[in-house]
Amino acid sequence: MRFLRFKRWLTEIKQAAGDLDAVYFEEVRRHAGVDAAHAYGGFLAHLTAWCEHHRMPYQGVPVGTIKKHAAGQGNANKAAMVAAMRSMGFDPVDDNEADALALLHWALATQRVGI
Repeated sequence: MRFLRFKRWLTEIKQAAGDLDAVYFEEVRRHAGVDAAHAYGGFLAHLTAWCEHHRMPYQGVPVGTIKKHAAGQGNANKAAMVAAMRSMGFDPVDDNEADALALLHWALATQRVGI
């Protein structure tokens, strides 16, 4: 069910946005355990299939690339990522939101995308 909800959520985001140019996602290369690896693989499979179905370009961005761009270090910890986003004028509620904002900032700065 989690993958069906994920697919529905992607479709809702696409409809709410009106149009999406591309999807950028955090490319995780190391997982804490087997269950995490399986979940990531499932989400990745559904995301890429959804993007292919909608003829939408997608790109995974390594975690270290996002952290280096945002905080200056590829191994920045959660607090550093939150601080980096706050220094850019954002007020993330947690490290997950800080990571998402950092990924958005990376895409805007390095890819041909706009808001």
